Amino acid sequence: MLLPSLGDGITLLDVEGGRGVPILQSLVLDHLLLHDGPAFWIDANGHATTTLAQIAPSQRLLNRIHVARGFTAYQHYGAVCDLPTAVNKSIQIFTTDARAAGRGEPSRDEDTSPHTPALIVAPAVDAQYRADDTLGETHAKTLQARALARLATYAEGYDIPVLVTRNERNEFTESIATVADHHLECEQTRMGPRVVGEDFETLVYPVDDGAYYQTTFAYWRQLLAARATQVGVEPTTSTPSTPTPEGVGTGVTADGETVAATADPLLDAWTASGTGGR
Repeated sequence: MLLPSLGDGITLLDVEGGRGVPILQSLVLDHLLLHDGPAFWIDANGHATTTLAQIAPSQRLLNRIHVARGFTAYQHYGAVCDLPTAVNKSIQIFTTDARAAGRGEPSRDEDTSPHTPALIVAPAVDAQYRADDTLGETHAKTLQARALARLATYAEGYDIPVLVTRNERNEFTESIATVADHHLECEQTRMGPRVVGEDFETLVYPVDDGAYYQTTFAYWRQLLAARATQVGVEPTTSTPSTPTPEGVGTGVTADGETVAATADPLLDAWTASGTGGR
């Protein structure tokens, strides 16, 4: 699993050090590959870029993404409000074309449908409300809150994921984090983007020859813990630390254990319990 699955409800994706357009688009395309139905994309700040076409494996997949753009706060809010109308129109067009072609309604499983939305995407959901000079801060927050409330209603009504991002983390966007049911964080590493969520963490990165690189200590810790359990080795219980000498303080080991610190940090490492040295 190189990409997390999107659960029903609002998922907030925070990307460190950039807009995260490729990872956002990859999550959308990955979800559409696994589920029937179209995606409805309420764009801001040009997140629905040509990169989407470059990374999509087929044109047919792109045809399932319907994009609306809002260049002001009111236009963005209007696009959010008009989404049910766009959904109904899409259903009418699909069913009409299906009858004309005399084809059935293919579906991957009984829980999905090619008619109803599979996903709603609202990147930079705070952008237009933050930037609109015609709105005061109070009105901007109110309009953004109404947009978020509608997105939450759509997530529940259609029983689908709604994927959102935000431009900045501050007081103005706290409401986005509050309304979100799930939170994904993406960190840029030299091996590639590392995504962490409640039930997901990127541990490996593919390379051309089919092998995998990994860059997280958590991977090795989990691997060795599983191996230890397999061979019947119980984890060692750390012994309580000695009292801390006055005026020196405490330290934290790589395993997160708080230990007493002496005046000599090298001596601390050398005489630490469980290291086998003295």
